[in-house]
Amino acid sequence: MHQPHFLNAKLTDGSLADLTVSDGRFSAITPAANNSDSPPTGAIDLAGQLVLPAFVEGHIHLDTSFYGDAWRPHMPCTNGFDVRERVAFQMQNLEQAAPMEERAKNQLELCVGNGSLAMRSHVMVDAAVGLKHVETILAVREKYREAIDIQLVAFPQSGILSSPGTAELLDEALKLGCGLIGGLDPASFDRDVKGHLDVVFGLAEKRGVGVDIHLHDGGMLGLFEIEEIAARTAALGMQGKVAISHAYALGHISADALARAGEMLAASGVAVMTNAPGNDPFPPVAALRKAGVTVFGGSDNIRDSWWPYGDGDMLNRANMIGYRSGFYEDWELEAAYDVVSRAGAKALGLEGYGIAVGAKADFVALKAEHAPEAVVAVPKQRAVYRRGRLVGRDGRMAG
Repeated sequence: MHQPHFLNAKLTDGSLADLTVSDGRFSAITPAANNSDSPPTGAIDLAGQLVLPAFVEGHIHLDTSFYGDAWRPHMPCTNGFDVRERVAFQMQNLEQAAPMEERAKNQLELCVGNGSLAMRSHVMVDAAVGLKHVETILAVREKYREAIDIQLVAFPQSGILSSPGTAELLDEALKLGCGLIGGLDPASFDRDVKGHLDVVFGLAEKRGVGVDIHLHDGGMLGLFEIEEIAARTAALGMQGKVAISHAYALGHISADALARAGEMLAASGVAVMTNAPGNDPFPPVAALRKAGVTVFGGSDNIRDSWWPYGDGDMLNRANMIGYRSGFYEDWELEAAYDVVSRAGAKALGLEGYGIAVGAKADFVALKAEHAPEAVVAVPKQRAVYRRGRLVGRDGRMAG
């Protein structure tokens, strides 16, 4: 039996503890003992490093990143941000890109090396690419299943109603192994909110899967779509199984409208993902959390056709979300950390998450006094353990 011991681990409450792992889970967490003279065989002394549950990468695109590939200069939209134009740029770039499995591998190893051991990736499905992206990423997921847990979303990057045949392809993607159905701007892209959501929630109900919808539409139009998604979620009893990614509209509306939206999202159990994008208002994290909404984080795109940024480090993403949210006090910095950890685990429905007896021994050890300092300092020297085994160190995957 693989039963590693980790000595002198600093917990988030500041105490030192010894951790024992059996069959990939924490079997004991006890106050640190003075056993320097006779430590358990093979014990790893963490020497007071802070131990945090492994980070949760809540939104990424494994199939369209160019990380590790040739540098591709960003192509700006011709007249302000336009999803259709960005999709067209993406298709041009992908024609010249390295093989998808190679690019996905590069991105996965980056994320694992930085401490993310659970991930939700949206994978393109449309009439042009068919199921090629899904089949490729499914194979990559299988190859890396011992290193990271990956949820896949069948994502209609070119719309559903505006791309004939996509609805049927989405259904096939779910049968192949995608665990969620996605959507994309029902109003502005497909120009039919009811029709788009009929397909998305119809497939979710048919296949018993969750929903995660990209929603870039802003202002009152975006808010109307959010209301429709929340209403359907409640009507179908899908609380806790639906997320809205981006939800820019929540950053555009008045405080009163936001308060009503927060109450509605909390009541319907719809989670909100944000990556704190640099050029657009984003969902107010503090106000939504106060209302009881699960707000989680993701890198979204890493060096792809949408923007050249992204480092696969969810601790740095917490820093970014905290910075853009104006989080300064320790409790606020704790909230920024929660967005990329516990809240992400809740949104993804992860079992056995955390540093507790019975939880999976997926954790990161780094030098910081506590989570607030980790969010601010973003220490790059860190060790990443999956089921008690080392899988990453200092930003690189191990083994």
